[in-house]
Amino acid sequence: MSERGPLKAHLSRWVCLDPASNLDRAAEEAGEAAAGGADLVVFPESFLHGYSRSVAAAEARDRFGQVSASHPRTLFAFGSFSEEGRNRMTLWSGGQEAARYDKVHLFAPNGERDLWRAGDRYAALRWRGWTLGLLNCNDLRFPEQARALALRAHCDALLVVAWWPWRRDHVWRTLLRARALENGVWALGCCVAASRYPGEEFAGAGNYVFDPHGDPVRTADDRTYLLDPSHLPGLPVDTRQDHVDIKDIEFFEADLREP
Repeated sequence: MSERGPLKAHLSRWVCLDPASNLDRAAEEAGEAAAGGADLVVFPESFLHGYSRSVAAAEARDRFGQVSASHPRTLFAFGSFSEEGRNRMTLWSGGQEAARYDKVHLFAPNGERDLWRAGDRYAALRWRGWTLGLLNCNDLRFPEQARALALRAHCDALLVVAWWPWRRDHVWRTLLRARALENGVWALGCCVAASRYPGEEFAGAGNYVFDPHGDPVRTADDRTYLLDPSHLPGLPVDTRQDHVDIKDIEFFEADLREP
């Protein structure tokens, strides 16, 4: 694997409106971010249609291809949209789909099990010396997924897209930091900022990036983050290198009744 250089990431502060304007605005923002030097451009979960609308998958894919072909040095994460009965995150480079990930841990309180079928595998993408592990919203609650991506896929960063409410921003932020810290990886969280579609008004959580120490990466414009491994001190504990794979559990029983 080649040495990782700095990664400039653009995390959209996305406001979800109607599907047609969403598609147009996403293409415009993606192009502007790429022209501004972003290496990675990310949109949040269900950013085109939310929970109550729909978008033609073929039309969305055509636009994704056009945008990525116009900016071949940039990786685009369109996460996510509905396709083949899945909640699908799709990454594009040079006019071609580079990776896809179908959300594994559907969020039952929002009726997601009635909307989509769960994915059956994890996904990671190797790109320009970086290995990105892909997660979608509720996946973040399951540390075994992030751990598998860190240990088995040797990910350098976890890329997480979400439709997470502002009232639970503290949970979203805490889980992102925990996944970064416990695995010694970068964690990038891109959440929808709001939905202003009639009948589906929603205030979303913030965007955050944490480094492998669990420290926040600062942003000057609330969208652009620089991930620079060269300025990162060594980890006090490398939880991947020092991982001990023990599967057995010794189980004890004790009679705790008063004598």
